[in-house]
Amino acid sequence: METAQIQKIIADQFADPGTARDLQKLIRTVATREHAQPSQLDLAHGSSFICNYLEQVPYLLVVAWTSARNVGLESEVHSILEMVQSYWMEDDDVIPDSLGIIGLLDDAYCSLLSMQTISDLYRMQSGKYLFPDNLTPANIIMRKIIGEPFATDLDNIVRSAIDDACISESVKSLASPEKQRLIDSQATIWNHGPVSEFPVSQLSGLGLTAD
Repeated sequence: METAQIQKIIADQFADPGTARDLQKLIRTVATREHAQPSQLDLAHGSSFICNYLEQVPYLLVVAWTSARNVGLESEVHSILEMVQSYWMEDDDVIPDSLGIIGLLDDAYCSLLSMQTISDLYRMQSGKYLFPDNLTPANIIMRKIIGEPFATDLDNIVRSAIDDACISESVKSLASPEKQRLIDSQATIWNHGPVSEFPVSQLSGLGLTAD
């Protein structure tokens, strides 16, 4: 799994002097939409969350690819990763990349929602997690930040890619005795739940977390 291009896109955007300003403006807009009155610290937490979310994408794509190869889902997950990489390279996507840091939010959400969906399907059949991070809380927050109708458009893209790759059917085949023996032999797959999850508790001041 090659992530150098994605890493460069993210690094170049972080190096842009306008990124910090754009993040502050975005977080203020989101907080207003959520009827919140954020402090400067709340705004800083929101900006930090977005940066952390973006930074994790290349790492988690590699982890998901490695895990998929270990459990016999290589070809199916490869199809999803190709879709993800293609989306990152597309300039005129759901949120155009010309919008700077804001234009990368859909790319990151598409990536991490895809990975979490595959992991959830895998866990339903095997009882094990496919990789060490629980992305769902962070994905829910990012979905709120992106807002409608863009979030639903992205959900549909991911759902279509998962269906086209027949991920659900392939994961169900892991329930066979032969596949179960393979799963049980993989010490690199996390057995007892994710090791960590993105911290989202600091985003309550933006109206993005449940009370």
